[in-house]
Amino acid sequence: MLKLSIYRDSSMAKPTSNSLKKSSGTSGGLPKLVPTTAESAHKTATFNKLYRSVMIKHFGDINQAGKRMELMFAKPEVETPSGLKASAVSTRAFKGSSFKAILPKLYTSPFEIIFCPDTKQSMYCQILFGLIQRNEVVMIGSIFASTVVRSIKFLENNWKELCSNIKTGQISEWITDSGCRNAASLILKPNPELADLIEDVCSCKSWEGIIRKLWPKTKYIGTVCTGAMLQYTAELEFYCGGLPLVSGFYACSEGAIGINLEPLCKPSDVSYTFLPNMVYYEFLSIKEDCDTDSQNQVQLNAMSHHEDTGPVDLVNVKLGQCYEVLVTSSMGLYRYKVGDIIKVTGFHNNTPQFQFVGRQNVALGVDMERTSEADILKAVAEAKALLDPLGLILTEYTSYGDTSSTPGHYVIFWEIKPKEGNNNNGKELDPKVMEECCSKMEDSLHFTYRMYRKENMIAALEIRVVKQGTFESLLDYFVSKGASLSQYKTPICIKSKEALNILDSRVIAKFFSPRTPTQDN
Repeated sequence: MLKLSIYRDSSMAKPTSNSLKKSSGTSGGLPKLVPTTAESAHKTATFNKLYRSVMIKHFGDINQAGKRMELMFAKPEVETPSGLKASAVSTRAFKGSSFKAILPKLYTSPFEIIFCPDTKQSMYCQILFGLIQRNEVVMIGSIFASTVVRSIKFLENNWKELCSNIKTGQISEWITDSGCRNAASLILKPNPELADLIEDVCSCKSWEGIIRKLWPKTKYIGTVCTGAMLQYTAELEFYCGGLPLVSGFYACSEGAIGINLEPLCKPSDVSYTFLPNMVYYEFLSIKEDCDTDSQNQVQLNAMSHHEDTGPVDLVNVKLGQCYEVLVTSSMGLYRYKVGDIIKVTGFHNNTPQFQFVGRQNVALGVDMERTSEADILKAVAEAKALLDPLGLILTEYTSYGDTSSTPGHYVIFWEIKPKEGNNNNGKELDPKVMEECCSKMEDSLHFTYRMYRKENMIAALEIRVVKQGTFESLLDYFVSKGASLSQYKTPICIKSKEALNILDSRVIAKFFSPRTPTQDN
């Protein structure tokens, strides 16, 4: 599909002064530059009001109850060859005048910290400010669950230093950003009592429920936990102590698409309701249905569309069917392929509801088979359950198809840690259990993969365990290439040679499936 400029002769359809927003580029390739108009900005404001009304219904008006500790990271603007300014979607929101007006009252982090160019200094100060205002915090979150988990890991590694800052009223010397230091000088006063309280909580043997212990008035964790973010829910549930994990909405650089009308449901059960007034939706039907109970034909044909049908309007989608989303919008997009695959799960009145299945252009393949993001998510979910009896947690993973030898094989990178946070770096991994994890993944993959494995057209699946902190290094790499930390998502499939080198350089153990997968899946 082509991107076509279709600005109408209307003041609402003209580009705004800072007229391009930049996607993260981590979910499907290079960052995209998407035009924005006054009309799209107005629709975003309408979406925010609708989303807020849903949250008030279930949690009350948290604006009146306290502050949000939301982890927010802005990236500098870039200039295009034509001279236009482009910035991340999240950065545009943070720079808005309406956001600046409510920031001091409703959020724990000041403007200077959000826009600190050093993400480590920004993370440290945002956690510090959240701890100082712990009795005012009623909601904790970020755009993606991965960022929330990383913030807790960061706290786990730095709580002693944070307590020292709070006790003495002095910010650490390595915080050199002038904006961060100036903001800290306004709030940081010696508070030995608070420092001792935080130290007592953080020095406990187990960090289970640590979020609720440190921020006792928190009502929920607000962050996207669906799709690729499902991998973080187990660890987040461990840390949050029973707090609801709320995936409130589904959006992308092309626009706000859906809203979760039942925010208290489990992340695995979330369905979003389409918002028909945001953009004009059309859908390309995917061959076969994508019921998770009948994976074989789904994944075999997951990358192809029905050839005998054109785009389907929103009112004509069918329950249980999978589609690729197309949008036509006032931002100049015409039948633009967003790249997301969704499954219609129901209706709210007459409005379709959907679950995010995966990315259309994210797939593994070492022969003629095609393995989708949904395949990988399902296989990992099945395999990681074998770690539970060992007291281990799979914290992050990614994959790639290794064709350096014949036949090629799938490589899955796992970062694992003990539930109690002891740094054993995988030294206590049971080889038999890890080999069974490899086999479990293969058993869970689609029919074509299992058939090719049996015929030796694909070699045994490999799990490479990496050092703790490896995926932090991967994040740093993508951020250094221009990705916004607020919008960063760990790629399900690695395509960058540089990113692959980062992972390979930190491998501490390798395991292969010892048998061919079963055929009765």
